[in-house]
Amino acid sequence: MNNKTAILIFANSAEKQLTSKSVASSDFFNLLDSDTVKTVKKTGLPYFHISEKAQKGHSFGERFTNAIETVFNEGFQNVITLGNDIPNLTANLIVKAKDKLENSDYVLGPSTDGGFYLMGFKKAHFSKTDIQNLPWQTSKLSRCLHQELQQQNENVSYLETLTDIDTTSDIELVLKSFKSLDFNIKKLLLKILKKVKTIAIVASVFHGRTVFNKHYNKGSPALLHI
Repeated sequence: MNNKTAILIFANSAEKQLTSKSVASSDFFNLLDSDTVKTVKKTGLPYFHISEKAQKGHSFGERFTNAIETVFNEGFQNVITLGNDIPNLTANLIVKAKDKLENSDYVLGPSTDGGFYLMGFKKAHFSKTDIQNLPWQTSKLSRCLHQELQQQNENVSYLETLTDIDTTSDIELVLKSFKSLDFNIKKLLLKILKKVKTIAIVASVFHGRTVFNKHYNKGSPALLHI
């Protein structure tokens, strides 16, 4: 195999996204998913797109590590994993991750909410059990992962921090970002933000309560529907 690195888009469908995020727009998540695939194709690297319909396992850790193992079993030595909720992701950043993974054991792309939007693994250093047993979807994920890698004395490279979309605060961060956004995605983000803020004001005035409750999504606080 000439190309030893593959990309794994480990992501939920728009329908599934709506059950775990406060940003209630299937149009937005469908657009973001297709934009992620488009961005990945620009890298020229082989890729696998595994949604919840094809994922195997009971816990997030099981599904995630099984998907990574599936790519390794196809003969690849390196896997770069991505979600499909990062509007500012670029092909250049993914290629940078591939290059860093050539000389590092792991590559991590931190997200502003404390989780990771990108994780790069080498088959030679991939411990399925250790990764699977990390406290996924809790606020302890980042700390525990760093401790695990330190104990293993692994060489880790980092990318710039980006924002994935879990909450309306994330939308505001992305819109304020200096990076260019796809026009249609930006248009939808502005529309969603305006709608959510209107709902919040109405709920506050007429019901005397907040619109959202906190939960954890991929290691970081996120918001639920009312």
